[in-house]
Amino acid sequence: MQLSELKSATVKVRRRIGRGIGSGLGKTSGKGHKGQKARSGGGVRRGFEGGQTPLYRRLPKRGFKNIHAKEYTEVTLTMLNKSTVEEVDAATLLADGIIKKVRDGIVVLGTGSIDKKLTVKANRFTKSAGEKIVAAGGKIEVI
Repeated sequence: MQLSELKSATVKVRRRIGRGIGSGLGKTSGKGHKGQKARSGGGVRRGFEGGQTPLYRRLPKRGFKNIHAKEYTEVTLTMLNKSTVEEVDAATLLADGIIKKVRDGIVVLGTGSIDKKLTVKANRFTKSAGEKIVAAGGKIEVI
């Protein structure tokens, strides 16, 4: 980048409607003549199809979503290797940046391998994850 190549920042100018015919946006202010879309607060909601039964009501509903299901944050053994402390829990994982948020708890998965002696505190452990952590000389604690 050279000093002679600098350009001023382009600023988008706000369109001033209803300011006379010379502006090109006077009188009806770009809304045409009458009708629902010309009115203040006018327009139709998302998914409205002019009174016809909308698509989201025409399609069959399938499946079931349990609104009470717990959503766990998944942590693998490979991720636990990146931990800087020996006693690992939700707070230390957040502090190390290994996970972004704790939802309803943490579940440790047995993906990868662990080569540190760690004490891991979590809500759930898969069978293989628990075995690998104990085999490495660590401990598991279910919260």
